[in-house]
Amino acid sequence: MANIQLTLACEDYDRTRPIKDGRIKPEGIEINYLVMSVEEIFWRMMKYEEFDVSELSMGAFLTAAARGRRPFVAIPVFPSRTFRHRCIFINTASGIGRPDELRGKRMGVPEYSMTAAVWLRGLFEHEYGIPPSEIHWIQAGEEQPGRKDRVDFEMPPGVRMDSKNDRTLNEMIASGEIDAMMSPRMPTCFLEGAPNVRRLFPNYRQAEMDYFAKTGLFPIMHVMVIKGNL
Repeated sequence: MANIQLTLACEDYDRTRPIKDGRIKPEGIEINYLVMSVEEIFWRMMKYEEFDVSELSMGAFLTAAARGRRPFVAIPVFPSRTFRHRCIFINTASGIGRPDELRGKRMGVPEYSMTAAVWLRGLFEHEYGIPPSEIHWIQAGEEQPGRKDRVDFEMPPGVRMDSKNDRTLNEMIASGEIDAMMSPRMPTCFLEGAPNVRRLFPNYRQAEMDYFAKTGLFPIMHVMVIKGNL
């Protein structure tokens, strides 16, 4: 019997590289391992169901499933698990010095449904008492304008979000048009040393260790999914 041919889309992680380079070969399966950015993988999988197997945003997977769209079967393999304390940036003119001072502020986010944003909203509410309804959300691309959520969803009652299709989060955090932003990738202005942009948690490693010591949770970001019609 011929081997099953499967296309797998995933970033080039150290923990998946043995499959990519052929050191590990699943019995009866020939894998075409496609390496690309997670942003591209998630968009193509959620919009077009393009790959047989792929890494996928846990937030996007759960949001789609909750709305009745279940074309994928998730398996308990998590290529990306990480804390996100380091992913919150503030404009120093905003007056934000502590997490509880995010209340009433303008928070930029690339996608409201992305896993990092879902997890951080939970952190704000459960650890600091700030529900999503007490933050004004601004959705925009990180470095390029025009980014949109990969999945359709309805904003929860009482939560306000405005989209800026002609602006970027990098521009807005640097200018003070937004007070803070959350992003898995560091904004260019921060990398280039903008004096008015810093992390909310300067000692983020300690904050993450403290969170783990308190909760025992190591957050899941991405999950592996298989198309359900295979």
